[in-house]
Amino acid sequence: QVQLVESGGGLVQAGGSLRLSCAASRLTFSRYGMGWFRQAPGKEREFVAAISWSGGTTYYADSVKGRFIISRDNAKNTVHLQMNSLKPEDTAAYYCAAGGSRLRRGTYAAEYDYWGQGTQVTVSS
Repeated sequence: QVQLVESGGGLVQAGGSLRLSCAASRLTFSRYGMGWFRQAPGKEREFVAAISWSGGTTYYADSVKGRFIISRDNAKNTVHLQMNSLKPEDTAAYYCAAGGSRLRRGTYAAEYDYWGQGTQVTVSS
């Protein structure tokens, strides 16, 4: 079955950077839009960033705009999330997701078909 495997999470001080990666397998990656969501303890899963199948269109949550960059490499079936100027409120489990025919802007979790298991990001103050 389809697999999405996130990596790159960890502990970082406020102001630091991390780069998350998501490796996809068993799907035609270039036909899927990809997204990143996050979920902090006791909170609902929230949209972070999305990228179209071609990489030509991206969307960001207001809370990360200007600090995070989503990108993809269709030759390597990977999507990345470069996170800069990290804040303690960015602490969460981060999930990548793949969306096919139901995908529109990609800002809602219900638009996605497949999800990874998540990687933890902890930002200390």
